[in-house]
Parts: sequence; C-alpha cells; structure tokens
Amino acid sequence: MAINLHPDDTIAAIASAPGPGLRGIVRVSGRETRAVLDGMFTPAADEDRSNPAATAWCHAGTLRITGIDQPVPVDLYLWPNRRSYTGQPLAELHVIGSPPILEAILAELFSRGVRPAQPGEFTLRAFLAGRIDLTQAEAVLGVIDAQSDGELRTALDQLAGGLSSQIVRLRGDLLDLLADLEAGLDFADEAIEFVSHVSLIGRLGLARDMVVELFERARQRTRSSPRPRVVLAGPPNAGKSTLFNILVGGTRRALVSETAGTTRDYLSAEATLDGLLVELIDTAGISPAADGIEHEAQKRQGEQIERADLVLWCQAADQHAVPLAVSRENENAAPQRLLAIRTKSDVTVGTDSNAALLSVSAHSGAGLPDLISTIVARLSSSERGERQLLGTTAARSFDALQKAILSLDRALAIARKESDQELLAIEVRETLDELGSIAGEVYTDDILDRIFSRFCIGK
Repeated sequence: MAINLHPDDTIAAIASAPGPGLRGIVRVSGRETRAVLDGMFTPAADEDRSNPAATAWCHAGTLRITGIDQPVPVDLYLWPNRRSYTGQPLAELHVIGSPPILEAILAELFSRGVRPAQPGEFTLRAFLAGRIDLTQAEAVLGVIDAQSDGELRTALDQLAGGLSSQIVRLRGDLLDLLADLEAGLDFADEAIEFVSHVSLIGRLGLARDMVVELFERARQRTRSSPRPRVVLAGPPNAGKSTLFNILVGGTRRALVSETAGTTRDYLSAEATLDGLLVELIDTAGISPAADGIEHEAQKRQGEQIERADLVLWCQAADQHAVPLAVSRENENAAPQRLLAIRTKSDVTVGTDSNAALLSVSAHSGAGLPDLISTIVARLSSSERGERQLLGTTAARSFDALQKAILSLDRALAIARKESDQELLAIEVRETLDELGSIAGEVYTDDILDRIFSRFCIGK
C-alpha cells in the first residue's frame, strides 16, 4: 500500500497525459534527485548551479539517454531543496511528448537507482511533508477528475485552502478556549477568571455554528450526484415522461400513455442541456397516499425530490394546479430548487390556471429552448458549486463533523450548568480531535490508503 513506501527513496514517473503530444513531463522527487540528474543533464550554456540556497532554477539543455544516439533536448525545472511541492528535492523534465522518449528517460532514471513512483505518491509526500493537508490532497484528485466547470471550481477552491482555512481557524479558536480552560484548572484555588461564563457560552456556540455549517455542506454533498440532478415531478398524467424523453434526446426511455399513473417507479438518464451534463430523473405522479406498489412509488419519488439540485414541477395546462408539498417527504424542496412549468401548452381546456408559468409543449417543441436555458441558468447560479465540499471529502468528514457537533453539544450543556470544567475540557479536546482528522492532523494508515489508492501514477 502507498503508506508503506519509503519516503526517502528517489522516485520518478511520467506526469503528463498518456499518448503523444507537443510536450511530455517526467517528474522526479527524492534526496538523490540532483545527483542523478547531474549524470544525465548537460546545460545548453554555462550556468552557476552551485548555490544550495536557490529556491528553483530552470535551464534548457540536453539529456544523455542510453540507446538514443542523439542528445534529447529538455527544459529542466529543479527545486534543489525542501521548498518544493513534495517537501524534498524535485525536478521536472519537459521534453517532446513522444511516448518512446518518455519511456527511455524513465528507463535511464531507473538504471541510476531511481524507483518507479506509485499512484498518488508525489501528493502523499506533499501531505507527509506538511506542504498540503488531507483535504487539499483530495482536491488534487478532484481537479483531475472534474467533469464540469462547477466541479473544477469546487476542487480548486478546496486545493487553494478554502476548507483548510476554515478548519484551521476553527481549531485555533478552540485551542485558545482550551488553553483558557486548562489555565483555570491550574489556578482553581485562585480568584482568577481566565474566561467568563458569558464568553465561554458564546465561544462554544460560535464554534458549534461553524461545525454545523460544515456538516450541512457535507450532508448536501453526499446526497448529490457528481452531476446536477434534475427531477421531473408533478401529478399523474402531467406529461413528465414525454418531456423526459425529449430532454434525453428524443429516445423513448420512459413509457408514455394517456392513462394516469403509467410511471410506477423512477427512471434516470444522462442529458446534455446547452453543454451542461445533468442527471435527469422521471418520477411517478404524486397522488393521495395509496397502498402497495403505488405507496412505494410515492416514497421513492419523495426521496428523489429530496436529493434533487432542481425540481421541475410539471402542471399540465388542462389540470388544476397542485402544490408540491403534498407529502411530508417533499417539504424539504427549498424554493430555490423549484421550477414550476406549464406542460402540454398546446392543449387548451377552458380557463388555464397555470397560464402564468413557463409554458412547454413536448409535442410541438414550443418553449423547450427557454426551458433548457432556464434550467442551465438555475443550476449555474445556484450554490451547488459554491462553498461546497468534494464528494470524497464530504463522505470522509461526515462522521467526524457529526461527532464534533455532539461533543460541542455536551460541552455547552456542561458550561450552562457551570459544572465540572475538566469534563468541559475533555469535550473540547474531543472536538479538536475530530476536526484534526478532517485536515489530517490525526490520521490512520487505512485513511491514507483509501485516499491515495485512487490517484493515478505521476500525481
């Protein structure tokens, strides 16, 4: 496993994308990096590289590779000390992106005692050296795996320390509070008050509010899919399945019938709307509670609405308006996640009570461009990609944040009763440990294995 690899070994791997390209990159890290490269690299012109305090240097030159008659042109980027990404001497060899040349460079490095890097080993070394914390390490993988602008923004924000800074600030506040509490315990027989009762309650309450905010973000992220989830909901026979088929590209994925209640379960399919890839969900029509299969369909529909990034509430032009909150499961669909639309706009029967809504006809295509642009605008302007955690970080942090909230709840209860300060200090320490596990101040081998085993080689 990754954590059993010796961090003092000098390692190398191809760090650029597979296949040919204008430029390929081989990355080398370890204390023998400079010594190994001195035996391979010839600078294009004389240069003084003797300054060990230099943060980094770059120079054009050539590489001498066994089996290749001509020197290979290269741009060498070298961080000769510990002020590199991995916290140890590190180099990148930028050459023409020819796979045979890149493989030949690796073979040359390996013949000189360098070891092949394992998946995620460069980022693991950055974490172990304290250059990044565990949430930022996960963000590296998030940047690599991002499939949309929103996912990339979330990963880049986390990589830049957006989450880390909040955890550090929160832990700093709690450490200051713990210091005050322990000072009070040390001088319990003296008439000295290191923290007032009012201040203690306020500081614990503020810490709890911050942890709850992080917990809610983690909970929302674990409920969301990697792509925005758009759920079609509404009463039976509102045209949801027909609209679903049109939005997924005209493919007949959902069974369509004039008989109300044709859809008994939910259907899921990917759809590209103005370049945005979404997961589209067609659900059973909402109706008064029923028994058997209809009851189960209603339950599953409520679960999909709960997990939706956007709910398209379909109300047919020939039906009376039906409010969303028909069942308790659906009451959590916040207004900003709702878009009510008037389906079957080509049908006119008497007075249309839904005339004020955005009108769409799946049969004629009327209103579809406006609907799609509105969906994309809603998803783009929502907070789905803002101040959110990566899915991997949210899943890992969920339990720790929940435990931190419980510890702070117990701490507040103790503080309000002005009872045992030693018990209060214990609860604050428990909170600090849980928050430390998120940033990687406290970790286990299993956690590191789960995170870094998902990386590719060269990262």
